[in-house]
Amino acid sequence: MKLAPLRRKDIGRCVEIERQLFAGDDPWSARAFQSELDAGGYYLGAYTDDDELVGYAGLVTVGRPGDFESSVHTIAVDEAHQGQGIGTALLRALLARADELRAPVFLEVRTDNDRAVDLYVRHGFVRIGVRKRYYQPSGADAYTMKRLARSEQEVG
Repeated sequence: MKLAPLRRKDIGRCVEIERQLFAGDDPWSARAFQSELDAGGYYLGAYTDDDELVGYAGLVTVGRPGDFESSVHTIAVDEAHQGQGIGTALLRALLARADELRAPVFLEVRTDNDRAVDLYVRHGFVRIGVRKRYYQPSGADAYTMKRLARSEQEVG
């Protein structure tokens, strides 16, 4: 498996994975992925040796140098490839990018997604709030989580 910038030609595959994983909520459309890429977010794909997209992740950063803030917009891995460390590799790559910018990182995750919550906690995230009925149409709640910027981690 290799990580590389997400390619526009793989948006259709991203939509397939979205529908597979998030069918009970509002999976991202091709247009949503196109908008995210157009906006200049940091999006990576996880590719097999055969160049098949099996996962993706995106980080968006706002602010100015010295005052950046990042947000994980998505991490997804095809069900057939879960449990192989792909999600961890994608998350670590996003965090490395945020660390380069010395930006804290925020995200939302379903409160019932124990596997994802555990992954985030292992990588320094803490729960800072709950968003009631965040995911639609299921009405599932989400934890808001934060990981300190690298510079804050070094001081603390």
